[in-house]
Amino acid sequence: MNNNFSCTLEIRPAAGGEEAKIWASDLQRMYSRFANLKGWQVEEIADRTLRIKGLEVWERLKHEGGVHRVQRVPQTERYGRIHTSTATVAVLPEISDEKITINPSDLEYQFIRSSGHGGQNVNKVSTAVRLTHKPTGIVIESSSERYQEQNRKIAIQILKTKLWEMEQNKKQGQITSQRKDQVGQGERSEKIRTYNYPNNKVTDHRLGKKFRLEDIVEGKLEKLTLLLSQL
Repeated sequence: MNNNFSCTLEIRPAAGGEEAKIWASDLQRMYSRFANLKGWQVEEIADRTLRIKGLEVWERLKHEGGVHRVQRVPQTERYGRIHTSTATVAVLPEISDEKITINPSDLEYQFIRSSGHGGQNVNKVSTAVRLTHKPTGIVIESSSERYQEQNRKIAIQILKTKLWEMEQNKKQGQITSQRKDQVGQGERSEKIRTYNYPNNKVTDHRLGKKFRLEDIVEGKLEKLTLLLSQL
């Protein structure tokens, strides 16, 4: 799996209410910037879900899964108080067709109007796809593309990733999913990294090292991800 040239990042707000949502969007921007700096291809295939393709993508990003904690004064804070919020990141490799076989009769499709980007065509025509995998109850929504067939293919790919994840857990005898192992419950104490804005520092708790925050949030993750890949 380490030879994969693409992976999926799912970024979700956790503890912290509205600030957690803002923080999740900031993390999405950070990873998009890093991908651009590395010359990787990046696209948002669902809400706060990125597909990233390029050389060493999986090796560099597989350690990003977990709880990312931020300490800063939120935009919504009236009195200048520092708040602590979190967002979770799950990183999963893209699965090839031969790895996972899906029975077409197990799939149920709904075609809906997209509320996302893409102009009038996307919003007037039912181009978005809601895919349900009946045996597992997994539901995938894809609306990033202008055409229904493209969104259907994206939904299938995301489903394969989730089914692969479940299969790996069975093989390893795990009760919880790989995603839950990575992200926990999203609580403030379950962190792999802390982004402290007042001190302009990012602490990676696995490395025990600090980095300059203004560089990290701008996507300059080269040194950090290289160190993590050598663990």
